[in-house]
Amino acid sequence: MNALTMFSTAGHEVQPADFSQETWWLTLIKAVFIIVFLLITVIMALWVERRGLARMQTRPGPNVHGPLGLLQAVADAVKLLVKEDFNKQGVDRILYLVGPLVAAFSAFMVLAVIPFGPNVNILGHSTPLQLMDPSIGGLYILAIASLGVYGIILGGWSSKGTLPLLGAMRSSAQVISYELGMGMAMVTVFIVSGSMRTSQIVAAQSPVWWIFALIPAACIYFISSVAEINRLPFDLPECEGELVAGHETEYSSMKFAWYYLAEYINMFNVSCVFTTLFLGGWRFPFGDHILGGVLNTGFFPMIWFITKMWAVAFCIIWVRATLVRVRYDQLMNLGWKVLLPISLGWLVIVALMRGISLYANVTLTQLLIGIAVIFLIALVIIGFTGREKRADTGPEKPFDPMAGGYPVPPRLGQQMPVSPRAGRAEVALATAGKEDEPSE
Repeated sequence: MNALTMFSTAGHEVQPADFSQETWWLTLIKAVFIIVFLLITVIMALWVERRGLARMQTRPGPNVHGPLGLLQAVADAVKLLVKEDFNKQGVDRILYLVGPLVAAFSAFMVLAVIPFGPNVNILGHSTPLQLMDPSIGGLYILAIASLGVYGIILGGWSSKGTLPLLGAMRSSAQVISYELGMGMAMVTVFIVSGSMRTSQIVAAQSPVWWIFALIPAACIYFISSVAEINRLPFDLPECEGELVAGHETEYSSMKFAWYYLAEYINMFNVSCVFTTLFLGGWRFPFGDHILGGVLNTGFFPMIWFITKMWAVAFCIIWVRATLVRVRYDQLMNLGWKVLLPISLGWLVIVALMRGISLYANVTLTQLLIGIAVIFLIALVIIGFTGREKRADTGPEKPFDPMAGGYPVPPRLGQQMPVSPRAGRAEVALATAGKEDEPSE
């Protein structure tokens, strides 16, 4: 019994994509399609996000340029093309130009390993709707995601400014923190699928998607991916309230547009990867048992894949409209103290359950039930043991913003001390709520 048959979850051997009839012009057509598809998708995303955010926040949104504001995104693209392009004096000219190019080109490369559908017939040649299918497709995705942050770091470093440099440093720390949890979430998919080939991961999700069996990994990957692409509430590298625009501060015209384009392309990159890993990829739900499986053949799967991709992207837009930006210490705590331990524990659980299913002849249904039961037990244990009882240490010390030698804002529940320059009315207002408190 070979490894693919052993790791098969549907009772049949999982076959990789068939590139035996691939030609150079088919590869070129698919490469051009990916570039055009991403550019058109970004233009659509600009309109969808603005209209969606406007509806969620009860405001009109773009409604002037074209019907329903459809030409607003086109107007913005033209503005970036014709806007004056300037270079800041004293910058490192080479790195200043390379930074946005690295960020953009890295964003375009992720979809090369994402399967849009099964093998189809194009001009008499059978070819999969996928540019390439390496045996280390999962590692390729992680490597390209790590490479993209170099564009941000180079842009911040070469700008020779304080705020761009701070944005670049934040981005590097953020990527390192959240790549660990995201990588472990992807490893759980590799374990249950038995392969890192994206085509085999999709094939292994018939008839059950991994989001049902690996929902903790799916949640961890979604949160980590939002942090990886610097979207709210994790857009600390370019938060306008602190760093003006972070690493993009000293860029204009098309150099700024490359960064802007890379951010939106990466939003769809993580949506495509999430769809491939957890939502069955291009497969229609139970499509193999409906109408003789015709829904999972031909070019129909592209429709299902793009629909799932937009659904995940809409969730990312929804998160932006709902949550506010977190503090930097909260960002680091979530990555290192919450997501990393949970992802590591879930990885161990999945590995144990996979081993039990292989050597104890346990079916897929029993495996899923076992994983769900163990996860629920772990949640109960964490819920009862994770509550720290607050010791009664007497009255709480007053908050001193200069205790560490530098000003620190108050945390939730703390109040700033009354300023010595405050008048009587301000002092009475600040101490009004303390008069009714019992004295010690």
